[in-house]
Amino acid sequence: MPTGPVDFLVVKFPGNQFKGEIAPALTELVENGTIRVIDLLFANKDEDGKVEVVELNDLDEADLTRFTPLVTDVTDLLTEEDIRVFAGALEPNSSAAMLLFENVWATRFRDALENAHAELVAFERIPRAVISELTAEISEMPAEELASAS
Repeated sequence: MPTGPVDFLVVKFPGNQFKGEIAPALTELVENGTIRVIDLLFANKDEDGKVEVVELNDLDEADLTRFTPLVTDVTDLLTEEDIRVFAGALEPNSSAAMLLFENVWATRFRDALENAHAELVAFERIPRAVISELTAEISEMPAEELASAS
């Protein structure tokens, strides 16, 4: 099976505040063929600082039902040691999730680049905050200044 670019994501939940919005959003990305979840791990840090690593098969029935359809082939590429490193930076009484996913949407483009013997020179993800700041600055520019900039 071809593999597109793979991203690694860690999110934390201070105070173990969960709203139930993440699993449906992730499900939509998987069902639309945008991404393929390769691995998923969770960690909980209690108020005493003790870290518990939770794998998919360790989830309670309700959570397992939400996340199992997302990961059809768990690879075990993420290890308990990986999550312990990130969980070590968590505040007490908080949680983290680690996600390894393939950008399925990019596979065709990657294949086209390879077939054209193109070489990737640079790739960088620009944080949303930077884009928001730049677009705010542009929207505040006078029309004459915008015209001369282009």
